[in-house]
Amino acid sequence: MTLRTTTEPPAGVLAAFRLAGAPRPLAGGQGQSFRVGNAVLKPVDTAEEAEWCAEVFAGLTSTSEFRVPRPCRADDGSHVVAGWAAFEFVDGQAGPAGEWATLIAAGRAFHRALRHLPRPGLLDRRQHPWAVADRIAWGEISSVTSAHTNGLLATLQDLQRPVDAPSQLVHGDLTGNVLLMSGRPPAVIDFSPYWRPAGYAEAIVVADGLLYHRAEPELVDRVLPGRDGLQMLVRALTFRLATAALFEGPSGTLPQEELARFARVTRLVAERIHTDHHFGIGLREPEYRN
Repeated sequence: MTLRTTTEPPAGVLAAFRLAGAPRPLAGGQGQSFRVGNAVLKPVDTAEEAEWCAEVFAGLTSTSEFRVPRPCRADDGSHVVAGWAAFEFVDGQAGPAGEWATLIAAGRAFHRALRHLPRPGLLDRRQHPWAVADRIAWGEISSVTSAHTNGLLATLQDLQRPVDAPSQLVHGDLTGNVLLMSGRPPAVIDFSPYWRPAGYAEAIVVADGLLYHRAEPELVDRVLPGRDGLQMLVRALTFRLATAALFEGPSGTLPQEELARFARVTRLVAERIHTDHHFGIGLREPEYRN
């Protein structure tokens, strides 16, 4: 996946947010986040979504179960200046290896705090790769075209069955965006909003753990029990694979190691679905090309 890099925020942005000091690059945030004093600045993809996310965080209250950074307002009252947004800096280290229970608990508390919020229309207008991949994962649009991933995407789509779970606002990228600090509640940052079942957000965490953090398969049983849990995981894997393919483009090639990871986890999920006596289905053998 190709990630953007960016230069530091310009002086005019710092002035609008009344920040002083030299911007210092931060780890994470796709290499785009900078700390200035007690604030973190990051370029935004769309001002509309960034303004809305900031208002959501402004309306949340930190609890004993999770913390959230406060959004900064510029002199004109907006949360976005020249394509940059600013939030309060919060202490903590990104997990998640070995801290799955803490991360999942923080995500559940965060999602309980979002239950009352309505679905924003801006979700329908988003066309970035993550939004498109999410629609692919839920069968709302056809699959991405890529000779290097179609075998696995087709297998995952063969595994899909309907789920009966209510949708709400969820954070679709919790894995690296929950900061842990001893003696403090976990901090939830960098809101990536989707309108899906809360279990889908948890399934993305599990998928990330299995794919990139050497999590044991038992994590599936602990976080995503039963048929619906496996179905959420199927969609989460589809989401991550489709995102990677969209970033590479139709002529791009995903690294062999990446494809092997997805093939391994897809086989694990397929085997579990196969043994579910509630529904047996013919499964296509996961495949990928050199």
